[in-house]
Amino acid sequence: MKLHELTKQTHRAKRVGRGIAAGQGKTAGRGTKGQKARTGRGAPVGFEGGQTRLYRRLPKRRGQRSIRPETATITLSMVAKAFPKGGRIDHAALVRAGLAASRERSRIVASGTIDVPVRFAADVKVTEGVKRQTKQA
Repeated sequence: MKLHELTKQTHRAKRVGRGIAAGQGKTAGRGTKGQKARTGRGAPVGFEGGQTRLYRRLPKRRGQRSIRPETATITLSMVAKAFPKGGRIDHAALVRAGLAASRERSRIVASGTIDVPVRFAADVKVTEGVKRQTKQA
């Protein structure tokens, strides 16, 4: 059998409330009595049978938390002090040097100068001024 030879398989809708012999007769799978057995609208969302709702029992939290990750702004002079020999610098190297935390992004800005040749990895954001100063593409 090939993929193009398959035919669409469908289920017939279950016919409820059509007599005992049909398998879903009388109560039509709703059980007996109670709010969920009746027609019309059921219990409202969050209703707990008269008990105070969960969202009303929880404490209210004020303010708003940003979901944007923190960014460590690192200057070129900080990079020059931390990496006197230069080389390839990625986010992990900045974390080891203590210039950034592991959970935050890192961004290098062109404040100060650097005399040694450095290459920044793709996971480190670099401003245009830094690109000009370090001659990176």
